[in-house]
Amino acid sequence: MIVVATYNLKGGVGKTAAAVNLAHCASRAGYRTLLWDLDPQGAAGYYYRVERSASDDPARLLDRKRDLRAAIRGTGYPLLDLLPAELGCRNLDVALNDLKKPTKRLGKLLASLAEDYDLAILDCAPHLSRVSENVFDAADWLLIPVIPTPLSVRAYRQIREFAAAGGWSPDKLLPFFSMVDRRRQLHCELVTAFAADHPEVLRSFIPYTSLVEKMGEQRAPVLAFAASSPGARAFVALWQALCTRIGLAPGAVDVPT
Repeated sequence: MIVVATYNLKGGVGKTAAAVNLAHCASRAGYRTLLWDLDPQGAAGYYYRVERSASDDPARLLDRKRDLRAAIRGTGYPLLDLLPAELGCRNLDVALNDLKKPTKRLGKLLASLAEDYDLAILDCAPHLSRVSENVFDAADWLLIPVIPTPLSVRAYRQIREFAAAGGWSPDKLLPFFSMVDRRRQLHCELVTAFAADHPEVLRSFIPYTSLVEKMGEQRAPVLAFAASSPGARAFVALWQALCTRIGLAPGAVDVPT
């Protein structure tokens, strides 16, 4: 099972939208996919109409005797399951600190599901924390949305510093541009300059589009309600770019023309 996490220090950069839409693309490509909502806000679950658990106890998530499969829910889309956020996720850092190996627990939980899924996508909360350390340790790849602003570029550099300080290879970081408005000169200049300095950036981006906001109204990924839109094609292109980088066959994710 390949583990990909969508992660950023900043909120509002398109992290959850990427996780939700890439998970949908993966399942349509024929991969058994698990989307794990690790953000206490539970937005990924909301988009897929999956209610979060009522439990406030993060220890339930970390209990070695607990079968994680019992918490997994179907999404209504073939081959795509979701592990919804628990309210207790907001206290997960505290619970992890009580463990002997506090940076390894999420990886062990994912390993227990390796035979059930081909791909796991983790939607992570926007902060640096003990949970972040678990994500950096467990994920094969970290997909980092970067909006074309100086502060967002700075946040990416901080993530690279965090990875280096923790002993994690920066090669697992895969930045891509999100919320790009090509009519704005600053956006175009930042995208060009960033790509020159960071060859690891994926050569696909998500444009600024109201369709991402409509995901909240439709409670569905873009490809499910606006399949012929430029936004849907952009997420499919991002999926294909991701697959190319990580050595995964992209499959056939058809988009009407």
